[in-house]
Amino acid sequence: MSARKIESSGSLHQQVTVETRQTRLSLSPSSILFHKNGIEFRSPTPFLLWTEMTLTLQTPATSGRIHCSGVVISCTGSKHTGYHISMVFTSVSRQAQSRLNTMAQSVSA
Repeated sequence: MSARKIESSGSLHQQVTVETRQTRLSLSPSSILFHKNGIEFRSPTPFLLWTEMTLTLQTPATSGRIHCSGVVISCTGSKHTGYHISMVFTSVSRQAQSRLNTMAQSVSA
């Protein structure tokens, strides 16, 4: 699995929203490590393993927002240093996957 850091001046310059039933985070694009099948990010709050999450990405390269679901597969850290969260996508429509592929290609360019 390859990872790419999204530059704030690159293809994604809007906030990224990650939410569960109890928590909603707005993340800057520069704080996300993008993988082909998921993301990693820092959070001030911990997430339980296997927590289902909804992710919304907005990019000028793809019209509209990209909505997908995922599950937390790793949460390390502490309340003093913050938490490193790894999430893998579990439900991505064909259209959203196409947009994610376009976004990944523009990040690698």
